[in-house]
Amino acid sequence: MLSILIPTYNYDITQLVNDLHIQAEELGVQYEIIVMEDGSDQFLVKNQQISSLNHCRHIVLPYNIGRSAIRNRLADEARFSFLLFMDCDAAVCKKDYLFRYLPFCKGKVIVIGGTAYDPACQNPAFSLRLKYGRERESNLAYLLQPHDKENFATFNFLISKSVFCTIRFNESIAGYGHEDTLFGHALHEAGFTFQHIDNPLLHKGLDDNHTYLKKTAESVRNLYLLFKSGKYPFLADESKLLRMFLQLKKFRLIKIAALKFVVFRKLMEKNLTGKHPDLFVYDVYKLLLLCEIHVNADKMTV
Repeated sequence: MLSILIPTYNYDITQLVNDLHIQAEELGVQYEIIVMEDGSDQFLVKNQQISSLNHCRHIVLPYNIGRSAIRNRLADEARFSFLLFMDCDAAVCKKDYLFRYLPFCKGKVIVIGGTAYDPACQNPAFSLRLKYGRERESNLAYLLQPHDKENFATFNFLISKSVFCTIRFNESIAGYGHEDTLFGHALHEAGFTFQHIDNPLLHKGLDDNHTYLKKTAESVRNLYLLFKSGKYPFLADESKLLRMFLQLKKFRLIKIAALKFVVFRKLMEKNLTGKHPDLFVYDVYKLLLLCEIHVNADKMTV
């Protein structure tokens, strides 16, 4: 029936698995929970405890194989027809979380449950991650806008194993960002659609503002490299950031934009790492950064 799959890297997974196990035992259906450590060197002894729970497995890989490959490996290990993927830094926030997925466990299905953020968390050190998460990642109205191809998220989703085995994650992607974009596109290209429902997990493992900006830079750089490779021409249609970049390129404004990034970078970063980050500034930051990467493509420094 249901395989719950959790790729893990240096994270204490015991509370999440215990909460899921309690719910799964109450469902009265066949299930398994598989945790796979992607080259972790922390929390291994503690996480090993989950192997004592019924229908739970803890698998340790000796080295890190990456965000895409680990999900493919988990799917290969899964015994059942429906795969529920979630990130290790998640927490269950609904007592009927697993039950809400059961009606979708039929046929060929892809369902994104969503992400939630602790409303009590107001720590300014995480202000950018929290604001982006609350206004975009956990905003169902935003996710259901026409550009939904951009909004496939791997944090918490259910998929038929038959569909997953047809698509799989692209293991050639290195670094942080956009393996979900390519996976979502591959689903559409194969004629599958995915839907968003209100069944979130709480995102616990927040990046502080400076770390999140570094990951943003890596993600923008990854997007540029994927696009410039020529292997993924569809990215121009599915990435709003790339569409804006190509508009600037059309009007020969790339060099001016790159110069503005150099001039205003510190000012924008001051806003984005402050108590009240502006998501419009965040969007402009990414666009100007992409222009700067293009201008200095031979150096590829971000």
